[in-house]
Amino acid sequence: MKEPNRRKAAHGLAKLSGIAALLFALSPAPPLAAAEIDPALARAWAAGYRAAFTCSSLWNGAGKPLAAIERDELTHIYPEIEAPMRELKAEVDATKHRVTVRYRADMPPRIAQWTGDEGCVTFPIGTSIDAVDPRAIEAKPVSRARINTHRWPMGDADAFADMVGPHSPFALLGDDVAAFGGRTSSLLIVKDRKIVLERYYNGHGPYVAQRTFSVAKSMAATLVGHAVDRGQFDVKAPALIAEWQAPGDPRAAITTEQLLRMASGLTSDTAGNRTDAIYMGGASVRQWTTQWPLLNPPGSEYRYANNDTLLATLSLKAGLARAGQRLDPAAFFDRLGMTRTFVEADAQGDYILSSQVWTTARDLARLGLLYQNDGLWRGERLLPPGWRDFVTAPIGPQPDGPFGYGAGFWLLNASPGIPADAFGAFGNRGQYMVVIPSRRLIVVRQGYDDSKERLDIAALVRAAVEADAGVANQPAG
Repeated sequence: MKEPNRRKAAHGLAKLSGIAALLFALSPAPPLAAAEIDPALARAWAAGYRAAFTCSSLWNGAGKPLAAIERDELTHIYPEIEAPMRELKAEVDATKHRVTVRYRADMPPRIAQWTGDEGCVTFPIGTSIDAVDPRAIEAKPVSRARINTHRWPMGDADAFADMVGPHSPFALLGDDVAAFGGRTSSLLIVKDRKIVLERYYNGHGPYVAQRTFSVAKSMAATLVGHAVDRGQFDVKAPALIAEWQAPGDPRAAITTEQLLRMASGLTSDTAGNRTDAIYMGGASVRQWTTQWPLLNPPGSEYRYANNDTLLATLSLKAGLARAGQRLDPAAFFDRLGMTRTFVEADAQGDYILSSQVWTTARDLARLGLLYQNDGLWRGERLLPPGWRDFVTAPIGPQPDGPFGYGAGFWLLNASPGIPADAFGAFGNRGQYMVVIPSRRLIVVRQGYDDSKERLDIAALVRAAVEADAGVANQPAG
């Protein structure tokens, strides 16, 4: 495949805990009652969703044809916007790498603009096309995405283990992936730094980038760790959020670590904090996330929230600015060979590292290798010694249910048949990257799951562990 050049929601204070947190993290949100959303707002958000997903799917990584985008990205989505979205059409300007969706005669269309290295920007409702300057877009690098001839894992050459074959235990797992549920688009397993299984389904391939959803939260924690390693940021200090610094503001005590651990004590508009105003409305990350009041003492309650990760990223950005540095996710991920990873931002340039990242299965495996090596990459330390222990430590309040939570990562330490050191990055619609350091094993799975068809990630990882044991027990020769 050819690669291109690069809720008016009801206000609620219920906290999310236990298995509900996991469902919000990994599944499409439940339907809203009709009275909970203004139909005009739903239509505007539907237009924004279509524009954003069409833009990112067309031009991030190797891109996808429009029919595949319609099939994969624009189905099984939030029910309050799916119906109006079906009435709307996307207009694609391939020359300007721009998608517009008209939804009202008296308002400008919703606009998503590809920027190259940082994917697509979805502009706020009401933004005029005249306000989007194509010259500023053209001045950016066209794209980092390319065929990389360097050796694995920096590139794609020499990536496969000698044991790869149609009759290996891992290959049989790939054949039976449907048995684990969901709608899989990619499955990749790395053992001892080499790929032992790589399968793609329904027209996907190694260079087709997909939205990470909440896997991005693990990427945010990784960027924080890199700054900590460089002595440019203190994750245990109060978060550097300018809007919280007025005298007497209790939020000033919240640390970046508490934000990463979903223990800020903040509330928001919805349990689970869907952040639709940012994702579909084009709202500013800073404007949306810094407004919410404290509900619980910081560090006392687990409540899964996109805002917490977005706030942690704002804090990181401010800390790096104090150190004379700039938050540049693309530059960091390029150091890992993750040249098909696109971290998207709002129109003000703040990264949406709670969800809006697009990447490939191989790039997720590279991220897993960084953690398998405890922060070392090709002999260079990129994360502090013990950062893996930090992000996988179940410090503070924990969700109920099958999985624990660290700092940006989920924990599989209580899953039968899975080694206790297993941890992973989990995202909505079935995005997973699981690392098992003790077995030198990484499992990556991407998909398009919905509330009815959902992968059993614990079963899949357990099967991968069993396949690994089967390989180890095979007679030599």
